[in-house]
Amino acid sequence: MSTEVSSNASGRPGPVAAPKSSVPEKMSRESVTIIATLLVATFVVILNETIMNVALQRLMVDLGVDAPTVQWLSTGFMLTMAVVIPTTGFILQSLSTRAVFMLAMGLFAGGTALAAVAPGFEILLLARIVQAGGTAIMLPLLMTTILTLVPLAKRGAVMGNVSIAISVAPAMGPTVSGLILEHFTWRFMFVFVLPVALAALAIGAKYLTNVGETEKTKLDFLSVLLTVPAFGGLVYGLSQIGGGQSGPSAVAIAALVIGVASLTVFVLRQLRLQKAEAPLLDLRAFNFRMFTVSVLLMVVAMMALFGGVILLPLYLQEIRGLGSLETGLALLPGGLAMGLLGPFIGRLFDKVGPRPLTVTGSVLMVLALWQFSTLDAGTPVWWIVTLHVGLSFGLALLFTPAFTTGLNPLPPHLYSHGSAIMSTTQQVAGAAGTALLVSIFAVVSAASGLVAGMSAAFLTATVIALAAVVLSAMMRKTEGAAPGHGAH
Repeated sequence: MSTEVSSNASGRPGPVAAPKSSVPEKMSRESVTIIATLLVATFVVILNETIMNVALQRLMVDLGVDAPTVQWLSTGFMLTMAVVIPTTGFILQSLSTRAVFMLAMGLFAGGTALAAVAPGFEILLLARIVQAGGTAIMLPLLMTTILTLVPLAKRGAVMGNVSIAISVAPAMGPTVSGLILEHFTWRFMFVFVLPVALAALAIGAKYLTNVGETEKTKLDFLSVLLTVPAFGGLVYGLSQIGGGQSGPSAVAIAALVIGVASLTVFVLRQLRLQKAEAPLLDLRAFNFRMFTVSVLLMVVAMMALFGGVILLPLYLQEIRGLGSLETGLALLPGGLAMGLLGPFIGRLFDKVGPRPLTVTGSVLMVLALWQFSTLDAGTPVWWIVTLHVGLSFGLALLFTPAFTTGLNPLPPHLYSHGSAIMSTTQQVAGAAGTALLVSIFAVVSAASGLVAGMSAAFLTATVIALAAVVLSAMMRKTEGAAPGHGAH
């Protein structure tokens, strides 16, 4: 299936082969099949992102490695995501939808199979890096395909379904791995995922057709090389700062300095390449005000979400003494609530626009995080579960409107770049949120005890979340850009 737009990757009007918009008025059965296939595949790859967290303790014993070493199974995954995602704008424009899907799911399935049979830590880490390469490509592919195929009036509802993959999958990860580890070895975390990944690959191979047009774009190798120290340095530096009990290490600070310097060079390089119409990541998406506001809102929400995802299990296990399975089950209702509300919030967004939803969501997020800062060793678990459901509801009211409002005004040639920018900033914001809140927790806990540390970390998250209230009030409904339109 091909669009009528002949985009030239520029901010100026491009040649249009047909006068009608590139986005159809109605979704065909073929379009529904394509999006459903991509949704299932995205759910599987994102589930895999958090499935390891509960298993790290078991892996330390089975593989004979220490805590800093085993942590690389999560850090290495995050680093690979951070480095690969900025290149997805180029990948999506250069290859057909089908080729990109086969590449993403092929990498993911191959990495999963390798992980299941890994004889030792080094091969398991390599398998996780291969998996992460596939995961990084999947979400921008899904977003770009939705923008190309779904009519403007239905985008909120479809993006609501995307939130099932984005929020239920990571929430279910710890519960699924807790259940598996209760009865099987850690290898079965990959053995159970592999058939689903292979089935998604087979369905995609049979039914997936090409969406949009590919372009002959030159790959700027210097930009690709810069993504490694820029995004990799930032994510690694932030994750290591968060892990240090005795303050940030020299290595973490050096990684951050290199990351910031490389990111500056990367941005300047992209601005220069835009003049020659060949950027790796087209930053002209930021010329659209609602895209910029939405990206900032997503950054704040992701910092709060990732911080909560790390801190709550710490609280439940360290202070309340719950086991890994009990912790997973306690956090499951919130994750399910967030995902199941997604489609409903999406339809509501199509009717009322973003502001009523994002303002309500950000206020809910602030209240829930503030209440988390008052938890102590005797707080009933049912109240913690209730607060987590409240936080998840608030985040659900933010994510779908932010994604849709941010990406709607972009012209077709910026779809893949806008999706890549959003996904990259989410990774960096998640790492930053985790680093900041875990550092505060560690420092205050060492001085005043675990409960005080938890309270200080959640209070910090509450203050960060206040920025979301301001950004939410700036949201307004956006119309889709006509093909080839420049920035507003």
